[in-house]
Amino acid sequence: MEWLSFLKQYIQGPRWIGAIAPSSKYLAAKMVKDIVFEGASCIVEYGPGTGVFTEKLLATRQPGTVLILIENNARFCHMLRKKYGHHQNVHIVHDSAVHVDQYLRQYGVNKVDYIVSGLPFASLPTDVSLDILGKSRQYLKQDGGFITFQYTLIKRGLLKQFFGNVSMTRVYRNLPPAYVFSCSR
Repeated sequence: MEWLSFLKQYIQGPRWIGAIAPSSKYLAAKMVKDIVFEGASCIVEYGPGTGVFTEKLLATRQPGTVLILIENNARFCHMLRKKYGHHQNVHIVHDSAVHVDQYLRQYGVNKVDYIVSGLPFASLPTDVSLDILGKSRQYLKQDGGFITFQYTLIKRGLLKQFFGNVSMTRVYRNLPPAYVFSCSR
C-alpha cells in the first residue's frame, strides 16, 4: 500500500519526490552503514518519505538519541506521524529542510551528528539545494556525516563544494539503482 501511495505522490510532484518507488532495504542498509550510533546525540533525516531509512535509524539508534524527521510532503508526514509519532525523542516536522535551523533551535540542538538525506538534489531548484547544503554543513559536528543518495552523479560536484570528503557507493538493488554519497568535512 505504501508503494502505491508513493507512486501517486511522485505523479503529483515528481520534482519534489524524485523516485517512482520507496527506497529498497538494500539502499537503506547502505545509507546507515557509516553511522556510528554509539554517542550520536542527534540525527536529522531530510525527506524520509514513507520511512524506509527511518526504520533502520530507529532500529539502531541509542535510546537517548534525538531523531528529527523533516518531510515536506503532507501525506508522507501524516504517514510518518502514524508510524513513528509514539517513539520517544522522535520529532516529525512537516516543512522543508531549508528550515532545519528553526527546528534545531526549537528542539535545543546546537550541532548534529548525522544528516541522512533522501532529497532529490538533481531536481530541486539550485537555490534550495545550496541553502539546504549550506545549513547542513553549518550544523553538522566537525566529525559528523552527511549521507545522501542520488540516481545520477550530476550533483557530486555540488556536494564537494560543501564537504571536503565525499565517497560514493553504487547500490544496484534499488529501483532505480542509486549512488550513496557519504560526506564529511
